[in-house]
Amino acid sequence: MSDYSRIDAYVLRLVEESTPEKTMWNLEKLREGKKGNWNYIDGCMLTALVEMTRITGDDRYGDFAEQVADYYVQEDGSILTLEADKANLDDINEGRVLFELYRKTGKEKYRLAADTLRRQLDDQPRTFEGNFWHKAIYPNQVWLDGIYMAQPFLALYETNFGTGSCKDTVSQILNVEKKMKDPETGLYYHGYDASRTAFWADPETGCSRNFWLRSLGWFAVAMADLAEILQKEEERNALIPVFTDLMASMRKYADEETGMYWQVPNMPHREGNYLETSGSAMMAYAMLKGSRLGILDASYAELGEKTFQGIMDKYLTFTDTGLNLGGICLVAGLGPENNRRRDGSYEYYISEPVVENDAKGVAPFVLAYTEVKRQKREE
Repeated sequence: MSDYSRIDAYVLRLVEESTPEKTMWNLEKLREGKKGNWNYIDGCMLTALVEMTRITGDDRYGDFAEQVADYYVQEDGSILTLEADKANLDDINEGRVLFELYRKTGKEKYRLAADTLRRQLDDQPRTFEGNFWHKAIYPNQVWLDGIYMAQPFLALYETNFGTGSCKDTVSQILNVEKKMKDPETGLYYHGYDASRTAFWADPETGCSRNFWLRSLGWFAVAMADLAEILQKEEERNALIPVFTDLMASMRKYADEETGMYWQVPNMPHREGNYLETSGSAMMAYAMLKGSRLGILDASYAELGEKTFQGIMDKYLTFTDTGLNLGGICLVAGLGPENNRRRDGSYEYYISEPVVENDAKGVAPFVLAYTEVKRQKREE
């Protein structure tokens, strides 16, 4: 547990060195020298910080999440830097902390901000099947990433402030299962174009060509979180088989030695492929949480902890000033039309930069860590 305590100190150092306009985990902004904005990268980390306070009792983690939200959310519920006309599902994700902050503080502006994001989803374009477009610049496209970015927020909104019905969330995920799941592997393709016109899309299925670990990770985390959020038994029961089937399929691709997963999960040891941190941490979190909720059996918790330890052994290095977490794919996507390098090929996925300490890896690692801590506390 000594190394675990050093993780606590590392996360706290990141918090103490950050401001709402400059967070030390958002490497994309730091590299570009840009001021912060309302974005999914910080949203992932704020969710993790709220969980850190919940599991440790140390308010300093959650207090910083509140500091960030307080900076961006105005009294009328408007959100600084939010550009709703871009119809970007990524921007919904940071709103997940609003429900906890409203409960904690009673400040009406957090409820109003949740209303602001809910209205954006009201106006979000949809495919003919009823699924949200990922962004306005990706017409008719559904990405696995977007399930995590939007659906837990939508379900939290309906549960806390809405009708209580999450039928829309359930319907969209069942559409994803129908359209994007590969029956042979049980894995899900990164993207789906309902119009079948995107350059990366299969003209018959509309799906992209390969499986990308982090997109599968986003989907897995969303399913684990929704299993906890959904209150109606029939809605929860409709999604549990999607979650359990995905976890059963993924565990077949776990690296035997480390428990980690490959950047392109179904092609282990292919030249250029590598064990990737962010998606592996997401799988660890989903398996640990699914087991804790009683949806997955205890063997998944064991594998989740093995994966977490595998990340520590392979990519976590302790230094005098804290630690470094490596093996994180910086970014990957599909298109748009003027960026044909992002074509969903194997060669594309292994070509994106691999970095240290980016929140897309750190936040899932911290989330998985909170589940490990829960497990240790219960033993």
